Amino acid sequence: MSEAGAADATDAGPDVDPDVGLDGRVAVVTGAAAGLGRAEALALAAAGANLVLGDLSAALSDVVDEVTALGVKATAVVGDVGDADVARRLVGTAVETHGRLDVVVNNAGIIRDRMLFGMSDAAWDDVVRVHLRGHFLVTRDAAAHWRQAAKAAGGTTYGRLVNTASEAWLFGSAGQANYAAAKAGIYGFTRTCSMELAKHKITVNALAPVAVTRLTEDIPMLASVPNARELLAPEHIAPAALFLASDLASDISGHVLGVEGARMYLFKMIQTQGVTAKDGKSFTAQEIRERWGEISGAK
Repeated sequence: MSEAGAADATDAGPDVDPDVGLDGRVAVVTGAAAGLGRAEALALAAAGANLVLGDLSAALSDVVDEVTALGVKATAVVGDVGDADVARRLVGTAVETHGRLDVVVNNAGIIRDRMLFGMSDAAWDDVVRVHLRGHFLVTRDAAAHWRQAAKAAGGTTYGRLVNTASEAWLFGSAGQANYAAAKAGIYGFTRTCSMELAKHKITVNALAPVAVTRLTEDIPMLASVPNARELLAPEHIAPAALFLASDLASDISGHVLGVEGARMYLFKMIQTQGVTAKDGKSFTAQEIRERWGEISGAK
């Protein structure tokens, strides 16, 4: 299932610098039938990468045609990325068809928006399954492959993992408790994977895109932006994915990169300075209330 859902503002291919060291590399892109996934797939293809594309949508075959028209090879794997067999086929197809796997872009996602008090079990489970479990399943199989490749090569190998988070993981999003929770999980997952794969020189980062896609076009904040479809088109996100997938980002790992049209920024988790209980042993509830300004960093 696609993070973007359907082809969006721009139908043209990406305007990117192909000289980023990806010629002949092999990348898996999930949620590739439209929107962000399609834009990222086309950017990788323009840079010379061969692709294995995953999605549930029949439109995936059209993206395969667009990619191959750029002079690289592309294979479609149709299925739900929340299914372990589908995730296994994505990674397995890359290795069996091309003999290698260099890049994974986890992008697949859905929304099932409801206010908390009206959210069904299925709405929660479906969103967490596709976003968070989907990231986990593909990454687990890719990591296992990279670990074996690193061992065979003497300890390190080329591996780039690009996850898809959201500003919702940090700021929340009313009506999207399931989506925000899944994206927060992807943040923690990204950080942990970056630690576990560091010894093999594999980088793990996430994008937090702000883009108009079929999933986001009805969000009031985006709908109120003049020319939002052009200013916040998925194609603005693709160069960031290309960067994180390339040699240019070989020393960058464990980060969440925000992209909003022509703006880019890094998300960082901070910890306030902190204070010690007056008796040096433990706080009482009353002391916490009295010193909340110090604890929160407000004073």
